[in-house]
Amino acid sequence: MAFEPKDRFFHKAKSEGFVARSAYKLEELQKKFKLMRKGDFVLDMGAAPGAWSQIASKEIGPQGKIVGLDLKEISVKLPNAKFYVMNAFEFDPKILEGRNINCLLSDMAPNTTGIRNTDQARSFDLCEQVVKVSDEYLSAGGHLVMKIFEGPDVEKLIKDLGRRFAQTKRIKPEAVRKGSFETYFVAINKKDGPSKV
Repeated sequence: MAFEPKDRFFHKAKSEGFVARSAYKLEELQKKFKLMRKGDFVLDMGAAPGAWSQIASKEIGPQGKIVGLDLKEISVKLPNAKFYVMNAFEFDPKILEGRNINCLLSDMAPNTTGIRNTDQARSFDLCEQVVKVSDEYLSAGGHLVMKIFEGPDVEKLIKDLGRRFAQTKRIKPEAVRKGSFETYFVAINKKDGPSKV
């Protein structure tokens, strides 16, 4: 894993009860774009250690529901969330309990090799899988947030999202580590409904 300095976001997360500083990335995006509302059904892909689900839990309230998945066990306990150990490439729609998603979150990153081109290509593969899941299960008017490592595939992803969503924003939240080549896409208002239920 990349070195993560104990900066102000690290200390803020500790003091405010978040399991990781990454909570502040989603918090910033939520404040700017109002991606989640009370009662929403949220899918959190790559949910470990659970910081994004902690933010989502507050935003959707007790009437909402989060389903999260990761290769690692997620130990965070939230009253409106259920977590599964699952490979994103072997996504099992049964975890959605027959519901369509209102907001799809992905802070997934590949296990890094230190070889930038390889890491970027693997990050893009994860993003393609997230887009596939959004095609199949994200409601019309739903929103998508996902991380990608900067590289040549980013332009293709912009075009892919542009065909599917009314608006696509590329943004680097303040809590992203200095020198990191991760960036985030926020795709707003999916044009078509889910292809599967």
